[in-house]
Amino acid sequence: MNARPRASLLAACVTSLGLLAAACSSAADPAPSTSGAVQPAAHCLPDAGGFLRAQLRGAINADLDWHDADIRCEGGPRPDGEGLRVSIAGPLPASAGANAGRTLRFVFGIDTGAVVTEGSALATNLTAILESSSGSADAALYATRGDDKCTVDRLQRRSATPGARDFRIDARGFCLGPASSLDGETRLHVTTFDFAGRVSLEAP
Repeated sequence: MNARPRASLLAACVTSLGLLAAACSSAADPAPSTSGAVQPAAHCLPDAGGFLRAQLRGAINADLDWHDADIRCEGGPRPDGEGLRVSIAGPLPASAGANAGRTLRFVFGIDTGAVVTEGSALATNLTAILESSSGSADAALYATRGDDKCTVDRLQRRSATPGARDFRIDARGFCLGPASSLDGETRLHVTTFDFAGRVSLEAP
């Protein structure tokens, strides 16, 4: 393994563990709502056009169709300066069975190179975090541990707010390999995904 994949893998693992810790901590804090669902503080995008659609199989079986009012989103450059990191969280639907209503957070690490504009066939690292349900310690994390399993086959960027640092990112892609739990025993297949989210970047 050369230096860059090794560094990318280490960064992904550290980031994933940090996100899981934050998810567990957040779930442990008192909150006004006891539904376990995401409570967005504001629109994902100024025009309320944020969304995520995805097909999940394996550890979670569900077809997601999240709209702006359902989700929280944020993003920015990857720590290595070679792409984007986009986070989108929303509630699992009734079809997810015992996990219905729980918050699932996706973190997409998209390798765009140093200049973030548009692209296709972009290698993507995917992490999915199932946040703790109220009063329990059942959070779970699934990660591809590399960017060789998922691909963004279309990426577009445009200004979300004129004159501001926020940009709208539209991405569509697929995964040919699964994201695995930290012990490697459980797998989550995200067969397809399609989303519009927000990232904060310095204007080119």
